[in-house]
Amino acid sequence: MVEVARELMQQAPKVSGAGDMFQLLRDGRPRTRADLAAVTGQARSTVAARIDLLMAAGLIAPAGEASSTGGRPPATFAFAPSARVVLGVDLGATHARLALTDLASTVLAQRDLPLLITDGPEPVLDQVALTGFELLAEAGRSPGELAGVGVGLPGPVEHATGKPNNPPIMPGWDDADVPAILGARFNAPVLVDNDVNIMALGEHRAAWPDVADLLFVKVATGIGAGIIADGALRRGAQGSAGDIGHVAVPGVTDIVCRCGNIGCLEAIASGLAVANALQGTTTPADVVALVRAGDVVASQAVRQAGRDIGAVLATSVSLLNPSMIVIGGILADAGEHIVAGIREVVYQRSLPLATQHLRIVTARTGARAGVLGASAMAVDQALSSEAVDRLVA
Repeated sequence: MVEVARELMQQAPKVSGAGDMFQLLRDGRPRTRADLAAVTGQARSTVAARIDLLMAAGLIAPAGEASSTGGRPPATFAFAPSARVVLGVDLGATHARLALTDLASTVLAQRDLPLLITDGPEPVLDQVALTGFELLAEAGRSPGELAGVGVGLPGPVEHATGKPNNPPIMPGWDDADVPAILGARFNAPVLVDNDVNIMALGEHRAAWPDVADLLFVKVATGIGAGIIADGALRRGAQGSAGDIGHVAVPGVTDIVCRCGNIGCLEAIASGLAVANALQGTTTPADVVALVRAGDVVASQAVRQAGRDIGAVLATSVSLLNPSMIVIGGILADAGEHIVAGIREVVYQRSLPLATQHLRIVTARTGARAGVLGASAMAVDQALSSEAVDRLVA
């Protein structure tokens, strides 16, 4: 018990209310009242009162008894992730993936559906709301148990407001108040971010939680990156951090990007760019199918795309010094070809100090990265100290 209390004391923030105390229990490890009193410095009666509040809200539950040093064994308490649920929504250009999860981001029900983002915010978000309620019913949960909704959009998003910011493939969505539209339907808080950021968050939480510095690169119709630094997602001043798709590839002077600039990475090495350069392919999925069928020309094209991406990532490695680069998106499904091209250039151009422990791998979460990240974003909001204090008040 003493060792547990000492460990908690080293990692715990200043505790002032039930919400702060709950943060000490979010890792799921059972604690006794004495453990919590020791680390917070609060009277046992105060600790007991806050435990009662958290139990009444369903956020924690009894977790058995601790070993006794004499007398009656003390009761322990732990986080109860099934208390409430959140909805993760990953919207793409032509599809949507939704997942209902508990507060530990364990998927309870999931749905994939075709959906055109060009239909506009109202029709698309109506379909999201309808599907969300269907998932609640499928999981046997009520709308009142929904603690929040996380949404990823395939375009730039001002995270503070949740509004798309002039998204190039989302006509009619500019400045759409997505949180207000969905919030009115679900009567729950709604957080919105771009799709690459939520994929980075989902991959980090689900597959690499102990990696503090990670760069997630999505290679699909476009190219973008999500930055995990010091264990947290970094969005930048206006939420545009990680937009590597519009970084110029060294030496390219004759390819015009849709943004109007010359030589952008996305115009050269994205799944759509590779598809446009190959005969008989129109989509990134076509490229992946050819590579899997053993087509040499397609395999060489994907590897060259990896080299071009590596040329930009080499600069990112020098700037951010990640310990891991994770490659996701549909072109990552083409196997080792794209990763081999990236490794070839990154390890050649970056300084040895930055690459001596660097790993470059494909995503473990695959197509679920987005909904898992959207869920994690909603959970973090729902279980913040302030949100818990409001819940138990």
